[in-house]
Amino acid sequence: MQRLRLTFSRGEELKYISHLDLMRLWQRALCRADIPLVYSQGFSPHPRLSLAAPLAVGVTSSGELIDIFLERRVSPHFFIKAVREQLPRGIDISEVVEVGLGLPSLQSQVRSAEYRVIAETDKKANEVESAINFLLSSDKLPWQHNRDKEVRKYDLRTLVDDLWLIEYHSPEFTIGMKLRCDSSGTGRPEQVLSALGFTAHPKSIHRTKLILEKQAKPVTY
Repeated sequence: MQRLRLTFSRGEELKYISHLDLMRLWQRALCRADIPLVYSQGFSPHPRLSLAAPLAVGVTSSGELIDIFLERRVSPHFFIKAVREQLPRGIDISEVVEVGLGLPSLQSQVRSAEYRVIAETDKKANEVESAINFLLSSDKLPWQHNRDKEVRKYDLRTLVDDLWLIEYHSPEFTIGMKLRCDSSGTGRPEQVLSALGFTAHPKSIHRTKLILEKQAKPVTY
């Protein structure tokens, strides 16, 4: 058996598909490429695929991670060549490495995620920078989120690891965010943007990286 970890991108063409549809896309591509997948046991067997921190609908990414379990060893070079030919536009594999079978599940290793967020505001650059510095220097940031008639209250500050201004061309600002993404909670870029004083919905949210608790030492070919 072999466990391969893929890093892949999800572009504009596929940013509105659901997590379930994305998993079906991967299953179809892998089957058409004749990849020797490991299947679960039971009444309804399915391929052993594990996606880290499913992406929200409407968000693009260049740093998604998925673990795929194979019945027999396949070189990452062959895997990329065979599977790329079966993938639709909007999704591409950038890296494949072999990781240990005994490692914890991919999802349980995720600790944070980095984003590149573009939004517009009539604020000046120094005002946005001041808002970023104020949020980062705060001990707490009480917040609430309304969902399906339920109001959830929490401390948004605990979900923000870092923020930085990448660039600005008034009225458009590009902000980098490193947000918590683990069992204790998940930081959402649009909520952090709102906390910074932006009133308009972001023009784009792009996840650049998922950060794991402990990166496995890859086996490369």
